[in-house]
Formats: sequence, structure tokens, C-alpha cells
Amino acid sequence: MKVICMKAVFLMLISLTVAQVVTAQLTTTPVCPVFTVDVLEGTINEKLDCNSTAGEVQKYFPCFTEVVEETGGAGCGGVFFKDKGISFFTERDYIEITDKFKGKLIPALLGASRGSLFKVLGNPKIKDPNWEAFVTKFGILILYYDAAGKISKLQISVKGADAIKLCN
Repeated sequence: MKVICMKAVFLMLISLTVAQVVTAQLTTTPVCPVFTVDVLEGTINEKLDCNSTAGEVQKYFPCFTEVVEETGGAGCGGVFFKDKGISFFTERDYIEITDKFKGKLIPALLGASRGSLFKVLGNPKIKDPNWEAFVTKFGILILYYDAAGKISKLQISVKGADAIKLCN
């Protein structure tokens, strides 16, 4: 009788251990809505903008690949989606979109040629061989060009050209 009780207790402990291991392996992958960036309005999915906090970005887009804590203005804290080509530099109040962007860009600027922008953006406030900065109603839009003169990266910020501090 004592042996049967011991076997039952032992079997029950093993069953509980196996059940915990099996359920520990079942984790869900966070799913994000599609990123829709309106460059002229400075908004993402009409919910977030350059002033959004790291917490707001993480809540709305839980599929981030990295979070860098803010340091009080001296660093480059933010929420990053490296697999989707978009980064929210919440500490410096700007958003960066690269040629790896997976989402919808309004207007579709990535890959556009430098000469095709006047009708949409007007004249740039600052012009450089590798980039141009345009004044927008919310702040600034900085466009970076590849060797072929096509847009390969853009940054939007609520800060002006004289106040924005970019991260490397």
C-alpha cells in the first residue's frame, strides 16, 4: 500500500513538471498593425507622432526588436523595429524610416528621385549633396539620397533644422 502511494505521488509530480514545461513553451508572438506613415502630417497610423513616448509606441506596436532606455536627453533612447525599417527616437523626438521599411508611406517617397519632389514638398530649406531638409507644418522632414539620387532614408521631427539633434 505504501509503495502504491509513493508511486502515485511520484507520478503526479512528474505530470505537473511536464505540464509546466509544455505550457512554458507556448508563447505568442506580438503582432503589429501595418505601419502607415503620413509624412506630410507627421503621424503614424493617425495615433502616434514624433512626440510619442516610448511607452505609447510599445503599446501600439508591440512587435519592436529593441528598446533603448532614455537617459534624460543626452542619449539616443527609443523604440526600434529593425526588421521593419522604422525607428522611434523618443529621446530626441524624431522618427527614422529606411529603405527596408515595411509599411505604407504617404506620399511614397522612398526610392523617389531628387528632382521629383518639388510638387509635393516645395523647395528645401537646407540643401546638401547627400540630403535635403524641408520645412513641414509639424516641423522638419530630412531626406537622404543614395548614389543614384533616390531617397534611401527619411527622418521626421517636430523640431526645426536648427534644433534637431540626430543620432548616428
